[in-house]
Amino acid sequence: MPARRSFSIIACVLASWQLVRSQPADLRTKVDQWVQANQRALVSSLVDLLSIPNVAADRENIRRNAMLLRDQLAARGFTAEILETAGNPLVFGEFHVPGATRTILFYEHYDGQPVNPRDWRQPSPFTPILRDGRMEDGAKEIPNGLTTLRTFDPEMRIYARSASDDKSPFIAFCAALDVMKALGIRPTSNIKLILDGEEEAGSPSLVPAISKYRDRLSADVMYILDGPLHPSGQPTVVFGARGNLAIELTVYGPKFALHSGHYGNWAPNPAMRLAQLLATMKDEQGRVTIEGFYTGVTPLTAEEQAMLRAVPDDPTSLTKLFGIASPEREGLSLQEALQLPSLNVRGLSSAFVGADARTIIPDKAIAAIDVRLVKETPADRMARLVRDHISRQGWHIVDREPDDATRAKFSKIVRIAARGGTNAYRTSPLLPISKQTVSALAGVFGQPPVQIRTSGGTVPITPFIEALGFPAMSLPIVNFDNNQHGENENLRLGHFFRGVTTFAAILTM
Repeated sequence: MPARRSFSIIACVLASWQLVRSQPADLRTKVDQWVQANQRALVSSLVDLLSIPNVAADRENIRRNAMLLRDQLAARGFTAEILETAGNPLVFGEFHVPGATRTILFYEHYDGQPVNPRDWRQPSPFTPILRDGRMEDGAKEIPNGLTTLRTFDPEMRIYARSASDDKSPFIAFCAALDVMKALGIRPTSNIKLILDGEEEAGSPSLVPAISKYRDRLSADVMYILDGPLHPSGQPTVVFGARGNLAIELTVYGPKFALHSGHYGNWAPNPAMRLAQLLATMKDEQGRVTIEGFYTGVTPLTAEEQAMLRAVPDDPTSLTKLFGIASPEREGLSLQEALQLPSLNVRGLSSAFVGADARTIIPDKAIAAIDVRLVKETPADRMARLVRDHISRQGWHIVDREPDDATRAKFSKIVRIAARGGTNAYRTSPLLPISKQTVSALAGVFGQPPVQIRTSGGTVPITPFIEALGFPAMSLPIVNFDNNQHGENENLRLGHFFRGVTTFAAILTM
């Protein structure tokens, strides 16, 4: 990666910072002007970062990412270092502001979801391309646009893995620091950053690292730079996030596939039995029927209900965009649904389909389930409830492949493998720092931000809160229709450029 491009933004920055008082609206105007003049440099820096593969299992390239991130922070005056863990490294940076009485810790991850290059409509997920809009709406690629254009229409989109989840917030954050330095505006808080290299793999090394590096990570508040803005596109503050528990069920039939003509109606079919088991977990109205699943989730207060109603959701547009006739649970708004734990079948597998389909009774069937958690439903309890429910349906539960003796003794055998177990978190919007955050964004953008009580996505923040005792909020900047975790992930550049203003507002709060 050419070094001359990696730090192209820094060349635009003045040599020293002076403390300047600036009205919020004036700050927005000045930041917008700087961003407009530096779009080429911003996009080039993002492309450089996106061009380094970042799947968590690719240790060599993960370290390349970490080193670049460390160097970017160091170039901006941070004390920056790579913190080693048992897995992928963390990147840590700290910037001390004389006289500041508050310390902000920003969390972000730099790894990305695995990729299936064949399903991307470009040569490689790690070779970014530029389109003149959203691909699904017929937008066309702009050949060499990322290297030749000097300015970019806000509707243009960069397509690459981690364009939105989660590399662009880092570049926007660095740009906010650069524009503030160029304008002579000093941050009002001490700044710390922790960049995670395993978030998309469940952050297995993060919890031990919190204990090991506890002193470095202490702060008054944490902001998570992850996730999408509200679909309305308005600035957004998210006060909580669902947790996640992954469960895999494997139901066993005959030891090997059997001819369905010879043995149909006689040999048990594991795919059918798995479908019947899954059907016991949810009713036709979409309510989970596992005993105790909603225990502890109390009715919302009048203030909380008002907060949900204030979110400008557009269910008609969403159902049209997603191609569905109606929500799963009639009468339950999207925001209300996010306040409840959910059970989702995220994948099914048994034998073959399509051109490869065969007239057989499969030997096994597998269901991948995710249970999305809220603050009142911890992962360990929910895993136990799912297991107890399956046992009550008459299933013999194993934790490994059944041997012949087990097969001979039990008719209904299921293997349960629970993975992950990230608990939810929620911060009160009534805390002083919560109100200050909302006020800072409202002052810069001229209207209050959308305030989300609980988002659907999961971030590994609960261990920080439990260990270090500070509140946490998310400050998303990217477009909601970014295909994160899927093929053809993208970033709308208008969102990216405005994200610089969002971070400048927080850094001058």
